[in-house]
Amino acid sequence: MKGNYLVINCDDFGQSAPMNAAIMHLLEERRVSSATIMAPAPGFEEAAAWCKKRGQSNIGLHLTLTSEFDALRWGSVTGHPSLHDASGHMYRTVKEFERGANTAAVVQEMDAQYERVRQAGITISHADNHMGSLYGIATGRSHIPQVLMKCAKWKVPFRLFRHVHPEDMMAAVPGVERAVGKASALAGTLGVAIPDYLLSHPFEVEEGETYESFKQSIIAKMYRLPEGISETYIHPAIEDAAMLAAIPHWEKRVWEYRLMLDDDLHAALKDAGVTLTDYSFIQQHGRSSRLRSVWALGTELLRK
Repeated sequence: MKGNYLVINCDDFGQSAPMNAAIMHLLEERRVSSATIMAPAPGFEEAAAWCKKRGQSNIGLHLTLTSEFDALRWGSVTGHPSLHDASGHMYRTVKEFERGANTAAVVQEMDAQYERVRQAGITISHADNHMGSLYGIATGRSHIPQVLMKCAKWKVPFRLFRHVHPEDMMAAVPGVERAVGKASALAGTLGVAIPDYLLSHPFEVEEGETYESFKQSIIAKMYRLPEGISETYIHPAIEDAAMLAAIPHWEKRVWEYRLMLDDDLHAALKDAGVTLTDYSFIQQHGRSSRLRSVWALGTELLRK
């Protein structure tokens, strides 16, 4: 398969009404590929009802094990005590989650979130993970095997990647190449489809950053996409005075919403020869040979 393919996924669907409004608009206008929904979050019912009414087929499951903002918190679907801090909400940070969560409770919570979405009338197209809490980034305690086994059971792709793009933020993480090698080999062994690359950008507004500089940085990346299937993810939201006051870096979310509606971005995609696609394409083209994956996984596990 030759060509440059890109999935633009809206994370945090169902987090809040201002995020729901932005994501619904972008999906209606087909300015993005898909969105992933948060089953425990306070805006879930609104988002799920909209998806069911429209028969939206490009909605994934945003597996949520953390609740990071003081002004906007939630608990787990299962209510298991090991998934909560002293306030009764999910942990604020990935490090707290990795240290405190019971693995069996994490598996039960993933099942419960999947069932809540399914019972809302949504057939999920893929799955990913809020804040990367399942990846073991903070302390090395990963739940990647558990989530990949769930995706194999649910028959959906998962947000991982086979190769580290040299310009991506993840390239600076020590040992990332080996971790990616093991995780992608396990995905292939289990028959779980994944993208080739994941392209991320800072969640925060960086010093001196403006909408125009942010826009140009994203457009420049479109001309440097590697061959294969890439995914990038955004957290779009409409401008909302209460959220601007209460949620750190809400302005960046407004920029991301604005960028997806900006004709300059979509003209650049066309000019760069990038095909906007979704996870149904990854489901069809994102699997590795199981035999090669088993061999690669065994090789990685035997490495010292």
